[in-house]
Amino acid sequence: MSRLAQQFADEIRQHDWSDAPYRADRAGHRRQDDRTPSPQLEPTQTDILRMNVMWVTAQVLGYNDPNFDVYEFAEACGVKTTTKSGNRDGGISAGLRRFSDGGYAQPGTWSDR
Repeated sequence: MSRLAQQFADEIRQHDWSDAPYRADRAGHRRQDDRTPSPQLEPTQTDILRMNVMWVTAQVLGYNDPNFDVYEFAEACGVKTTTKSGNRDGGISAGLRRFSDGGYAQPGTWSDR
């Protein structure tokens, strides 16, 4: 994984996403440092939010890095990448806008090339 991808993953994994819809967080937010508590998402909701952040970041990384591996990145972000039976979860790669040749859609576009 590239140094940049690892740094994105480190930030995504470190952040406390459990209260993200209820507050504007700064980088490095830690719940134990909060002066006033805010509502908190359920663990599964927090996991979904983290996955969406991973996908948005992975779209940009995949577009710019021909060696990008979304599964390696997702795992580094703290996103579960396997099914209950231990197989690779196809939903991880399905969350990205890719073309049949494997290329990634340009960040910020919905167009086909």
